[in-house]
Amino acid sequence: MNDLETLVKNARADFALTKVPAELENTKALYLGKQGSVTALMKNLANLSIEDKKSRGAAIHEARQTIEAALNARRQALAEQALQRQLQAQALDVTLPGRKRLTGGLHPVSLTLERIEAIFSSMGFDVAEGPEIESDWFNFTALNTPPDHPARSMHDTFYVENAGEPAVLRTHTSPMQIRHAVQHVKRHRSSAQPKNTLYDGDMPEIRVIAPGRTYRVDSDATHSPMFHQCEGLWVGENVSFKDLKYVFTDFCRTFFESSDLVLRFRPSFFPFTEPSAEIDIQFPSGPLAGRWLEVAGSGQVHPNVISNMGLNPERYIGFAFGMGPDRLTMLRYGVNDLRLFFDGDLRFLSQFR
Repeated sequence: MNDLETLVKNARADFALTKVPAELENTKALYLGKQGSVTALMKNLANLSIEDKKSRGAAIHEARQTIEAALNARRQALAEQALQRQLQAQALDVTLPGRKRLTGGLHPVSLTLERIEAIFSSMGFDVAEGPEIESDWFNFTALNTPPDHPARSMHDTFYVENAGEPAVLRTHTSPMQIRHAVQHVKRHRSSAQPKNTLYDGDMPEIRVIAPGRTYRVDSDATHSPMFHQCEGLWVGENVSFKDLKYVFTDFCRTFFESSDLVLRFRPSFFPFTEPSAEIDIQFPSGPLAGRWLEVAGSGQVHPNVISNMGLNPERYIGFAFGMGPDRLTMLRYGVNDLRLFFDGDLRFLSQFR
């Protein structure tokens, strides 16, 4: 056996002993690398005659090809071994029961909004929708809050560019009430009546709630720059504060499933209602028993707001209220930090599934 046959035999044996690709590449360098055995043989050709170079060079080239073939074969063998190990590690036992994918559920605030809508729908209220980017007129001016009104400072918020017209991320859902009322009046206004006059003809009552997201610059344990509101409006010819007390008392007792729930209406101020009242509730039992908790603002709709709806305030009157579904959710489920609703922690949210 000549030296080349011995070299090929040794290379095959060394390749066969390797267990991982990195070890194989190190062994390859001993034979085919810059300092390897085959390279050294090629360098020695310089000392041979021309005829010997041809025969010896051809033999070395053939040995090199044989070694490379053995190297590639071992590479393929190691790759197949690694694949088999991976398949065995990831093998599935088809006799085992399948893994159940847990069903999702509504967010607790969404559950509250659905509950609010269902209760008021049973009272004959429609559900209004409207844009979250609102015009200055609908968000402020139509609600008796002109540019120089001090109440605007309470709604310091997010303004956006809108084709040169002042626009704002709505600070409450009251604009949806105005939009709904304006469209309601348009549907019943006679074409013969001048457009710039206030409507005082017959029409069905306006009963609507306006749930949705609102935005203000505020963030702490009890506030968020984005939060939910639900406002309600009932306008007719003989809608009184007594109706407001009855409707909202019935709603609260139904929502919290407590016929003994006590409500208190405290005098307050809102630019869009007159008179105005804050609404507090008191639970008869439980961890919050005996405490007065504010849940809503309310009042008789201001005559200026009635006029901005296109109605004659001498004939039409109504009440409005606004409440925070986020706060109602906290009270209903005993949550003490508003931020939990927006952290996205599945451990918390899965409790409401």
